[in-house]
Amino acid sequence: MTNKSMFGLITALVVLVVAWNSFFVVSQIERGLVLQFGKVVKADLEPGLHFKLPFVQDVKKFDARLLTLDTATQRFLTLEKKALMVDSYAKWRVADVQRYYTSTSGLRTLAEERLSRQLESGLRNEVARRTLHEVVSGERDQLMADITESLNSSAQRELGIEVLDVRVKAMDLPREVNRSVFERMSSEREREAREHRAKGRELAEGIRADADRQQRVILAEAFREAEEIRGDGDAQAASIYADAYNKDQEFYSFYRSLQAYRQSFSDKSDILVLDPESEFFQYLQRGQGR
Repeated sequence: MTNKSMFGLITALVVLVVAWNSFFVVSQIERGLVLQFGKVVKADLEPGLHFKLPFVQDVKKFDARLLTLDTATQRFLTLEKKALMVDSYAKWRVADVQRYYTSTSGLRTLAEERLSRQLESGLRNEVARRTLHEVVSGERDQLMADITESLNSSAQRELGIEVLDVRVKAMDLPREVNRSVFERMSSEREREAREHRAKGRELAEGIRADADRQQRVILAEAFREAEEIRGDGDAQAASIYADAYNKDQEFYSFYRSLQAYRQSFSDKSDILVLDPESEFFQYLQRGQGR
């Protein structure tokens, strides 16, 4: 190989190295900036092919996709000073590349650490402004919207990060208060059960009293109807007796006397102490006379 060929090969290699260090590509899922001696000279590079000064300028690329910050469960106090364990997460992405780089040196771990502290502070402030009921169910959606708005404002201002959403995955009471809460819930349920039983007994007493009243009314009506029927029967019997007596008074008296004799002398052990001349024996005396 001649010197000319060697020089041409070296020149081609130098040109290739210079070109390799002069052009770079930013993909669709990345955000980039150009540094010159540690100072930002180009920021928010669009996706595509870009040029930089070789060996003088440097390129930093960052993930532009939507990222998830999953925080550890934190203990917060509500407005009535009740402890609450909150597990949350945030959705974020790089919005201002230059501010993101200057504040975090482009380190995702550092960015998420600072964002996590801001999220914890925002949650603590929002939970402290609300009661336990409001945090758990009453204003839960409003709480997350307020946290998202406040965290997005501070994160964009300080970190160049856009926070799109903050969600609470779970809310629970601390373990040390679970037992007391369960005991209080149990006592409340027992109290409600006692109230329901008392109302049931009261209702049952009312039903029994009404049934007893209806029973007495029915018996009284039945007794009245029975007395009326018995009275009508007695009246009809008396009328029949009167009619029979009026048809043949002598025979009626004789028949009634026979009935009286039969009932009086039905038992041989019975003893009657009467005057033989009394009217009770009138038909016996007449029979002897005849």
